[in-house]
Amino acid sequence: MSVWDRYAALVTGRRAWAVLLAVIAAGVLIMGAAGTDDSSGQGPKSLPDSAESARVAAMVKRFPGGDTAAAVLVATRADGGELTAQDVAAVESAGERMRAGTGDRAPAVIAPDRRAALLAVPVPASLDGFALSDRVQGLRAAADRDMPPQLVFQVTGGPAFGADIAESFSGANVLLLAVTALVVMVLLIATYRSPVLWLLPLTVVALADRVATSVGTLLSHVTGLAFDGSTSGITSVLVFGAGTNYALLLVSRYRDELHHRESHREALRAAVRRAAPAILASNATVVIALLTLLLAVLPNTRSLGAFAAAGLVVALVFVLFALPPALALCGRKVFWPFVPRVDERDETRSGVWYAIAARVVRRPVRVLVPVLAVLLLCASGLLVTKVGLAQTEQFRVRAESVDGLGSLAAHFPSGTSDPAIVLAKTAAAAEVQRALDHAGGVSRASAGGESDAGLTRWAVVLDAPPASAGAFATIERLRGELSAIPGSQALVGGSDAQALDTRDAARRDQALVIPLILAVILAVLLVLLRAIPAALILVAVTVISALAALGLGSLASDHLFGFPALDTNVPLFGFLFLVALGVDYTIFLVVRAREEAERHGTVDGMVRAVASTGAVITSAGVVLAAVFCVLGVLPLITLTQLGIVVGIGILLDTFVVRTVAVPALFAILGDRIWWPGRRHIERRTP
Repeated sequence: MSVWDRYAALVTGRRAWAVLLAVIAAGVLIMGAAGTDDSSGQGPKSLPDSAESARVAAMVKRFPGGDTAAAVLVATRADGGELTAQDVAAVESAGERMRAGTGDRAPAVIAPDRRAALLAVPVPASLDGFALSDRVQGLRAAADRDMPPQLVFQVTGGPAFGADIAESFSGANVLLLAVTALVVMVLLIATYRSPVLWLLPLTVVALADRVATSVGTLLSHVTGLAFDGSTSGITSVLVFGAGTNYALLLVSRYRDELHHRESHREALRAAVRRAAPAILASNATVVIALLTLLLAVLPNTRSLGAFAAAGLVVALVFVLFALPPALALCGRKVFWPFVPRVDERDETRSGVWYAIAARVVRRPVRVLVPVLAVLLLCASGLLVTKVGLAQTEQFRVRAESVDGLGSLAAHFPSGTSDPAIVLAKTAAAAEVQRALDHAGGVSRASAGGESDAGLTRWAVVLDAPPASAGAFATIERLRGELSAIPGSQALVGGSDAQALDTRDAARRDQALVIPLILAVILAVLLVLLRAIPAALILVAVTVISALAALGLGSLASDHLFGFPALDTNVPLFGFLFLVALGVDYTIFLVVRAREEAERHGTVDGMVRAVASTGAVITSAGVVLAAVFCVLGVLPLITLTQLGIVVGIGILLDTFVVRTVAVPALFAILGDRIWWPGRRHIERRTP
């Protein structure tokens, strides 16, 4: 008896209930050990520690006042007019309320056009998450108290921006979980047409999601990786989507076996024995691909790789060890009112999917060429795609910090609220000051104290919008010019520098990780199929489909949703999920095709495989695409864009690649697709 036979007997036998209880008990223990997940109040952390701007952020703490960051109060008149003396006094009064207990009494700064004023308020730099959100909300409440009706107060700056991110994630993951569960419930009911059956996979996957979150929390404590709200949301979507897909495949195979066996346990055992290897291979492909993200530079990318991989392993365990015992306990009647009867029905020679596949393999070249042409045309959308969102473009919802930056930009130099930071040796301060005074793109540069390490700090106001191409060009130019000053050891940091370093690290990650993902997936397919042409072709067509989805997604993001650009994380994350999850469906299909080819030949075997898996893979694809689209309930444009791209890609894989491209390629190559193995498969056509 093989390992798979023993496993199938364990989870479907008379004592399967004990396996189910053991899985549930283990899950409860893990959730108890992890405690409460506090990640939802955090925004994405994406600055690599080795970056120059990160080094500046660490060194700034050694300066007087380095343990604080500046929130900025921006005051304008509601009618857009010039500020009066009474208005300025009201701004100063608001500043006193906001600064209570800080000892800071710096006066408000009036804009050159006298239509706005700003006032800096120190905030402890150690605050983050909901603690920072509470502090900024308190500042806004203090400013608005006794505010004259003719004035508009807005609190912006780095701390306010961080607080708005934290506040936007408040309750967002709960909403994400609720909407995801609702979407999965509706689609499972539509798929199974049963008021009972959908409860089993949904309950199993929902419990897996909660356990996966707890595993992520424990992993965060052990590894020190940041488990932020964005990572938590993506991991939940992956667990729900992939877990539901595994459940759909298993239940579909179980229903097929019930048409051939009287005993529901024997039918379930046969279904588990045949479906579990494909599910394991599919899971291993995605998990290994996710683990390649651990080689990335960006912390949020590494975190997503670790936590999502752990979440998918949890989903696999629950589907393979909790769902079969639950089905065994419920029996055949769980499919009510459409209970499968023993009728020896053969679904591999009938139905809409059989008809489509049969037509494709009759004229494969005529079908394949236009399909590939359309996919490549869609991929060409990447040629006109702008990548990189400015700080003010991160939110899908309205935020006061973003509006405040807009008000600042209208009346002050763009970088006034959050100037760049330059650190250099005090011995070279005079030369550094001269270089800053003559640097292009700099509005003003003022020295702001010395540290005990012999460094001087400058606040440098840029004349370009935050995180724009102009700001990046100025930062790069300053780094080049200042580093050329002998003995200066100058470093340039601040928010614009952080955004630049994040963009450069994202490009490095894409260049490293994307080839590794392809190599991993190719290796898994070679081990699974033991067929070089099949593995190479399947990877190639999946990559083309992923590029088409990225192209279409970027065009939809721009022209349908009005987003200014793709975020820097979207190409890498989107490509990873599209290729890894797209190969999922290919694995389900080709494993079944190989099984059918043993008896019916390569071409007819592929037609039978499409016919038998068509309904379940279509259902799984629709579920996964819908679940990824649910990312749109979260507040960041990055996650909405990721949902758009992956949703489009999964539908392309489901309805185009799996249904048309793969059968056509198998028909063109015939038995050669299995080289160097399976040379004696009889060639037949439908």
